[in-house]
Amino acid sequence: MEEILYKSTRSNSEPIKASEAILKGLADDGGLFVPEKLPKLEVSIEELAKMTYQEVAYEVMKLFFTDFTEEELKNCINNAYDSKFDTEEIAPLVEVEGKYFLELFHGKTIAFKDMALSILPHLMTTSAKKNNIKNEIVILTATSGDTGKAALAGFADVPGTKIIVFYPDGGVSQIQERQMVTQKGDNTFVVAIKGNFDQAQSGVKAIFSNKELAKLMDENGYQFSSANSINIGRLVPQVAYYVFAYSRLVKEGKIASGDLINVDVPTGNFGNILAAFFAKNMGVPIAKLICASNENKVLYDFFRTGTYDKNREFILTTSPSMDILISSNLERLIFKIAGSDAIKNKSMMDSLISTGAYKIDDKMKEQLDDFYGNYATQDESADVIKRTYEETGYVMDTHTAVAAVVYEKYVKDTGDNTPTVIASTASPFKFTRSVMNSIDPKYGKVDDDFELVDELAKIGNLEIPSAITEIRDAEILHNNKCEVAGMEDIVKKFLNI
Repeated sequence: MEEILYKSTRSNSEPIKASEAILKGLADDGGLFVPEKLPKLEVSIEELAKMTYQEVAYEVMKLFFTDFTEEELKNCINNAYDSKFDTEEIAPLVEVEGKYFLELFHGKTIAFKDMALSILPHLMTTSAKKNNIKNEIVILTATSGDTGKAALAGFADVPGTKIIVFYPDGGVSQIQERQMVTQKGDNTFVVAIKGNFDQAQSGVKAIFSNKELAKLMDENGYQFSSANSINIGRLVPQVAYYVFAYSRLVKEGKIASGDLINVDVPTGNFGNILAAFFAKNMGVPIAKLICASNENKVLYDFFRTGTYDKNREFILTTSPSMDILISSNLERLIFKIAGSDAIKNKSMMDSLISTGAYKIDDKMKEQLDDFYGNYATQDESADVIKRTYEETGYVMDTHTAVAAVVYEKYVKDTGDNTPTVIASTASPFKFTRSVMNSIDPKYGKVDDDFELVDELAKIGNLEIPSAITEIRDAEILHNNKCEVAGMEDIVKKFLNI
């Protein structure tokens, strides 16, 4: 098997091994790590169709994490995808009115982030042993709601690690916030910042690139890493579920091996749809990658015009995990369509930092034909939740609803009825208030989100996930708040340095 090394998107520095890239999270120059080449699947779709989720994940991840032994990688996979998930299939496909919802929310925190954050702690601690790391690893993460809890749950009480999560105060759902602030674990630390997600993410990146702080950390026996989707150890596990979804469609006779499908992904930080792009480039027969945005439609505008411009109003929506104007993972795609030219990519990222915008040239734009972008308003999302529930009994969350609306727009625009997998990224129980209000505005008069949980379970004939029952009466353990400018100081305070 060919060794895959990882290079930065922003400089021509020496490439490094997968385990080193996982540990670092972000390159020293501020760039993201990308594989020098995208590997091709080594087993046929027919073979994959006979495999369990864990076996498919191994066939995908072994091609990227080539410095892991078979035993190391299988150990990581088997520890991640176990009884923490409430369905044996891990990521089931549910057919609703001819569309296939890939339910990625059956893990511990009922959001798709569990698919990668269940395995990342195991990948990271294995990487630390492989590289003889003696420092304690400090996971530093900004969240728009889901990554935070999934990372906290994954790293809680993992020896040799601490985790610090920043989230926008008032910018996540009541249940998302409760999930984070009740998190147990002596090594966990949660902070609400007085700002939005983009400010939290930029603050985390600034801390990562602070060389003086890195030196101080090292002197005190610490080093930073990331659990955000900027970490290649987060991105690669997500590729596996698109490969798995295609293999299930074949196994269930919905398509024949080799038939094309489309993939529709509600998109904020661009990691989830980038994973689908990787799967396509590995040989999965994916035609269109449908990029669904909410009213923070910076990606829709980018695919339409070739200009990425974050200079606009930041809108708080009912799909808060997508309330993002700086889609970090898009940089990996920009690097690829720039011909893997790190200098060209860096100049665009520098422009984003200095002016809030950059423009790709026509040659780069031609390489985006595989993508279709559109967006959904909050009213459109609410309507599709209500309509789908009334017509089929299926209840989707607000983020999945964005993708469902954009799928309808795609079919209307193109007439293309290729079988489509829609990434269903969160349980409706995670955004109960918005979901219930969509189904019937009368629920807007109910003050308590947990009362709405009970009602959702009743009308949807659904079992309340343990992720919700556990936090209902849980003690608040984290009540830290800070200004954006105070993020570094609060990190130092937590680490006592």
